[in-house]
This record gives sequence, C-alpha cells and structure tokens, in this order.
Amino acid sequence: MDAAVLAVLIMAISIVIMLAIGVPIAVSIGLGSALAMAAFLSFDRAMMMSAQKMFSGANSFPLMAIPFFVLAGNVMNNGGIAIRLVNCAKVLAGRMPAPLAQTNIIANMLFGALSGSGAAAAAAIGGTIGPLERKDGYDPNFSAAVNICTAPTGILIPPSNTLIVYSTVAGSVSVSALFIGGYLPGILWGALCMILVAIIAKRRGYSSAQRVDFLTGIKTILTAVPSLLLIVVVIGGILAGIFTATEASAIAVVYSLVLSLCYRNLDAKKMKRILSQTAETTVIILFMISVSMIMSYVMAYTHIPEIIANTLMSFTQNPYAILLIMNIILLLIGMAMDPTPAILIFTPIFLPMCLKFGMDPVQFGIIITMNLCIGTITPPVGTILFTGCKVGGVSIESVFKHLLPFFIVTIIALMLTTYVPALSLWLPSLFDLVKF
Repeated sequence: MDAAVLAVLIMAISIVIMLAIGVPIAVSIGLGSALAMAAFLSFDRAMMMSAQKMFSGANSFPLMAIPFFVLAGNVMNNGGIAIRLVNCAKVLAGRMPAPLAQTNIIANMLFGALSGSGAAAAAAIGGTIGPLERKDGYDPNFSAAVNICTAPTGILIPPSNTLIVYSTVAGSVSVSALFIGGYLPGILWGALCMILVAIIAKRRGYSSAQRVDFLTGIKTILTAVPSLLLIVVVIGGILAGIFTATEASAIAVVYSLVLSLCYRNLDAKKMKRILSQTAETTVIILFMISVSMIMSYVMAYTHIPEIIANTLMSFTQNPYAILLIMNIILLLIGMAMDPTPAILIFTPIFLPMCLKFGMDPVQFGIIITMNLCIGTITPPVGTILFTGCKVGGVSIESVFKHLLPFFIVTIIALMLTTYVPALSLWLPSLFDLVKF
C-alpha cells in the first residue's frame, strides 16, 4: 500500500477511535497525526518531527495576541463594563419594538467586540438583561434565543481570537485586514436579528412603557464612552500603524485593567480567578494550534487538500456551487466541532481551492469563521447555546423552536457574505489592506 494512503488511513482511524472513547480532541489529533507520520518516516524521526512541528506552531509572534485578548476579555467580563454597555444599549434601543430584546442584541455586539468572546457575551449580557425581560413579560425561551443567536457577533467583530488563529494557519494573511473585514458581516448578522425581533415583537405585543429622558440618556451613553473607546484605541492604533495586533492586545489589557480599577469592580480574589481562567483558555488554544501543525504536515505530504479540491471540481466547475457545498460542509463541521480546531483542520483543505478561483483569503477567513460561529449556537456541541440556556434558565429542547427563525437570518447573512465580496473586502480596501 502507498505510504501516503496508509498515513491517511492511520490518521483518520486513530483519531475517530480516540474521539469515540473520550480522548480530548487536541490529544486525538496530535497522537493520530504523529502515528500517521510514522507511515512514511521512521518512528524516531516521526516523534522528533512531531515535537518540532508543535514548537514551530506555537512559536509565532501573532499568537501572543491570544492570551492578551483573552485576559482583556476576562477583565471586562468581571470589571463592571458589561452593565455600562447594557445601559448604553437600553438608551439606543429604547423606542424600538421589544426594546429589551433589541438592547440584548446591541449589547452583545458591543461587549463581544470588546471581549472577542461570544460565550462571555452570552453570559455577561444575558445574565444582566434576562431578569429584566422576565419582569417585563417576555417569554424566557424567546429571550434566551435572542441572546444565544446574537452573542457570536463578537467572534466576527474585532478583536477576534478566532481570526488570529485563521491568520496563523492561512499564512501571510493580515490580521488587520481580517479585523476590519469582520465588521460589516458582524453588523449585518446583528441587524438582521434586530429586524426579526421587531417583526416577532409586533406580533406578540412586546413593548415597554419606560422612556429615558434626553439628559439621562446622554449621561448613560457618556458613562459607556470610556469602555467603547477601547475599540477606537485598539483598531485605530492598528490601522494607523502605531502598533501591531499583538501589541494592541497588550494595550487592551492595560486599558481594561485601568478602567475596571476606576470602576472599583476588581479585587485580588477576582483577579486570581481571571488569571486562572485566562491561563486555562490560552493553554487549550495554543496546544490545539501546536498539534494541528503535525496534522498539517501529514496533510501536505499526502496531498489531501488537492485530492478534496479535485474531487469537488470533478462534480462541478461552477465556483458558486462549490462555495455552497463548502458552506454546507462547514456548517455541519461547526455543529460537531469548536471553531478553533475546525479552522486549524479545514483551512488547509478549503483555502487552496478557493484561491484557485480568485477568492481573497480575507474573505474566506470571514466565511469560515461565520460558518463556525453558527455552529456555536447549534447542538450537539454549541458552547454559546449551552451558555445561553444556562444563563436564561431554559432547556435546549424548549428554546430550539425559538431559535429556528434566527437560524434562517444567520444563513441569509452567511450567503450574502459568501456571494458579495464587498461585505468583507470593501472596508479593508479603504485602508489599502487588500486589493478590491
């Protein structure tokens, strides 16, 4: 049997078996790929090469941004920033249909943009607005559905650790371009959900008699300005060339720490928990990236990306059809796998194929991230789905039918992002980050 074919079989079978018996996905990928490498190298050389690939995978300057952005997000989640963003969003959404649900959407977009974490947004914002919605007569399942389906916008709207991971795997793709490219798709996702909520609210009669007077509204917005300025500092500094994305992540930590201390919402006990959570999350992500480099080496040797691309193109040469098939595959993958390992595994498979028919790697990065964001709100492993249900005090079974209309609008946003390149490339092109 050909060594390449044998390597593929060993890798696939061993990973499936290990996952079936409950071995963590990172360990399964690392061990399975290392064993596959032994099919075309000696065992000693395979183990040595695996160690080298793991080290080279983590030894990346852009990846240093991940622990800093994770730390900044955790500080914001515990530092009194969420409630100020919620109050600001309540002012902005005060006269819309179902104002509290609209507030949830706006606050998720704002908090997610600051923290870079959809799960953190679902927990912080849902935990704050959920009780208010119950008091105002909203169906808890509807409230939870709104919170769950809009929390992933924070993964698209920068800063985003997922886009940083994609940039590392894809090669020479600008993190700055990816950050700017995520704005319009993320806002589109949120805007479509707001329209859907308005339609549902009209039918159910959700409204609020509370109105905020002008001066109180201005004061509330001003109290949120220091938090919102973090976006200006981080993204503005990157675009102006003052600092890199990695340096911006460290600045985000300092800024959020100072702000939380000014708000007097941090103490030694909270800080210990924040640092522990940050270390745990960072280790998981970086270990996943490290072991994926072993898999990437095996895939390159066995020409798996070329085989898959040729197979798909044997069915059709139409790029629109290929993109549709790719989206369906990625949506299914997202239902069974978290975004980070999915990006690490499937970027080397699909990116070369998309480059063949002229797609910009920035657009592909937004598309694959958007697909996997949808996966975070679907069973069986949707992290944001579980977080949102827990915070909202509802079961997955009861909330699922309320999620269906939101799935439709998120798929519409995905299709528009896939087939309208301007949504992900127009803003980066204004800053000469991509050619469009």
